[in-house]
Amino acid sequence: MSRLINPDSAGKDRTRLSKAIVLSIRELAKQKDITNETKDLAAFIALALRSISEGIDASVLAWEKRDYWVKADRFRMEWMWTGQYAEKMKNAVRNDDWATIAMLMPQIAQKFSKIVVSENHRLGKPWVGAYLQLNGNS
Repeated sequence: MSRLINPDSAGKDRTRLSKAIVLSIRELAKQKDITNETKDLAAFIALALRSISEGIDASVLAWEKRDYWVKADRFRMEWMWTGQYAEKMKNAVRNDDWATIAMLMPQIAQKFSKIVVSENHRLGKPWVGAYLQLNGNS
């Protein structure tokens, strides 16, 4: 029997979500008023950061099996901020605290400063419906 290969690994999800966050930050910066799309954009960033945070342990599992503890811990520390920022964003979106969101956006953008998203990306608009999802889930 051959091995099963999962094409949707935590690393690929993290890369896709990171690019979607960068795109969302760009779109959010273009917004002049608080509309439903603005709320979707902010909610999507919170949800995407939480997804990245939840995938960290899956990413380091292979390293830990091989006793690469330092590498695993360094990776965890490198991405630890995602869970913290996700919680701050979620609370700010739920409370309509746009001042906090405005303060968090440059900080999040700085973390993703090395990520390049081309103008001809195929990401679409992953943020559509994120506000309802954020308020519906947790």
